[in-house]
Amino acid sequence: MAKITKRFVESTQIKGKDYVVWDDDLPGFGLRVFASGKRSYVIQYRSEGRSRRYTIGLHGIWTAESASREARIQVGRVAQGDNPAEERQVDRQAITVKELCERYIEALHAGLILGKRGQPKKASTTATDIGRINGHIIPILWKKRVRDLIKRVHPKLRTRR
Repeated sequence: MAKITKRFVESTQIKGKDYVVWDDDLPGFGLRVFASGKRSYVIQYRSEGRSRRYTIGLHGIWTAESASREARIQVGRVAQGDNPAEERQVDRQAITVKELCERYIEALHAGLILGKRGQPKKASTTATDIGRINGHIIPILWKKRVRDLIKRVHPKLRTRR
């Protein structure tokens, strides 16, 4: 156990395998030292009867002080019943705009997307839709998460060239 400071982090020894050094001041906050020499800040907590570990970030990108502040925030959220590790997993699994567009195009080809009169779209309309998706939507928003765009219109879509 030790106080995790910049000096302490930089003086940690690299061993043959990964290990974690826990902070004296903040329970659950630690420094994970990898065999490769990289170091990351973590918190460990219990949620729904299981031990969870949440990585804050790598040393160098995060300072010891900023990681400690973030750890306090995350530990506070855990105390309120949140599960930061699960939320991060849900974020990773959220559908992107590119995936949504690919599903739409598949449905178009299968005749599942109907036009105004309840009939499958014509080939010319399908070609237009695909052209607009590939030419305008995917190049701008391809890696954005759909749920992040639902509540607001993306500003790049409103600008004209």
